[in-house]
Amino acid sequence: MEPRKAKETLPLPAAESELSVSPWAGLEEGGAHLAIDDFLTTMMSHASNALRRAITVPYADQAGLTVSEWRMLSVLAEARQLPFMELVARAAADKAQVSRTLRLLEGRGLLSLHAEQQGARKWQTCRISPRGLALFEQIIPVARQRQAAVLRQLSADDRAVLYRALKTLRRLGEAAAEGRDPR
Repeated sequence: MEPRKAKETLPLPAAESELSVSPWAGLEEGGAHLAIDDFLTTMMSHASNALRRAITVPYADQAGLTVSEWRMLSVLAEARQLPFMELVARAAADKAQVSRTLRLLEGRGLLSLHAEQQGARKWQTCRISPRGLALFEQIIPVARQRQAAVLRQLSADDRAVLYRALKTLRRLGEAAAEGRDPR
């Protein structure tokens, strides 16, 4: 597959007045006046999709990968090898999608899958291949640069607040999904 040249333009920040308006400022406990477009999950999904298109798709395309393939390859590259279920957890992805993506990457020689068994317990281990690691090492500088270019459009204070907020939201979401108190 012929790699495509990544576009060099990145999205510009919204006008300051647009950023300062928040329907969440006086949010009551029941959220009665909260519009669906202002739901946290809706806004996070829209932001994630827009950033994925602007940041990740260009360098994944350039390498001939889908975003899912890049995600699996990058997670695996950092660990070199992982049990399948740990890869699913680290990639925060659906098991079926991970399985399909891994088979595609294996078919291209970018990783290998190894079935293992200990007694009655069976599992699969995923290992990045030298070819997969070389592709990762070719892409990662571009990925880091594109991520940094967007993050640097925020002030240092806004980056710190956003990072803390996202970590907190992840912790709250994981605790709620597991039915435990997040504190």
